[in-house]
Amino acid sequence: MADTAMSGSGTTADDDPPLQTAVWRLRSRACWTDAAALLEPHAAGDPAAALQRTALLTERCLYTGEGWTDAEDALRSAEALARTDDERGGAACERGHLAYASTLLGVRDRADEASVALSRAAALLAPTAPGRPLLDFRRGLIAQNIADAPESARAAYRRAHAGAAARGDELLLSFTWRHLAALALQEGELAEARHGFAESLRIREELGYLVGTAPALISLAEAEPEPEAARLRAEAGRLFRLLGGVPTWLAPHLGVPGPRPAAAS
Repeated sequence: MADTAMSGSGTTADDDPPLQTAVWRLRSRACWTDAAALLEPHAAGDPAAALQRTALLTERCLYTGEGWTDAEDALRSAEALARTDDERGGAACERGHLAYASTLLGVRDRADEASVALSRAAALLAPTAPGRPLLDFRRGLIAQNIADAPESARAAYRRAHAGAAARGDELLLSFTWRHLAALALQEGELAEARHGFAESLRIREELGYLVGTAPALISLAEAEPEPEAARLRAEAGRLFRLLGGVPTWLAPHLGVPGPRPAAAS
């Protein structure tokens, strides 16, 4: 199943800026366009806001299969504002992720562009840069789903996992747990897979990442016996309907007619 990650812990702690709290609440409920609109006045001159707005619109593409032009426009604006190596590296990381999403969903094959952009990001971002764990995760996605190199993917996910843990990025940890668990499941390591999927689900529920909770439930169901698996799928279906059929690629896993499901990412 398709999945993605943005930087940020996803928390709404008391000391979070009100704007970021509002953006997070909208994003977690699949209201990416509204969240991006809140950032638009700041994104005109602030590279960080422009990059965050791009990431929101790219996530919308990956979860709905729509909005590609908006994401491309936001990305070009973010690239134009980037001045430092960290800013240019972050923009390259977003370009790679948007190209990956387009390839994964069969919109247009941009695999070469994705690989080149993420390699450029790796050259620009220092090993200790804040954006490095997210870059490592996205390089893992390329390795797993485009290059069909599970060992390379595992190594990248583990680097991302360690970096996210060191930085306290709980949301990114929910993604690394889930994708490491998916690799374990493919290899028949059921206990390891169940643990990773359960950790991913726990974090997403604690953060209130509603749009990412149904995919986490479905993943855990794949590693659980009946009747627990059926209970998890039913809960995933409830959330899917609550959000108006998002993520769209989850529909076939719930017995709902929908677009062709994307590969695990």
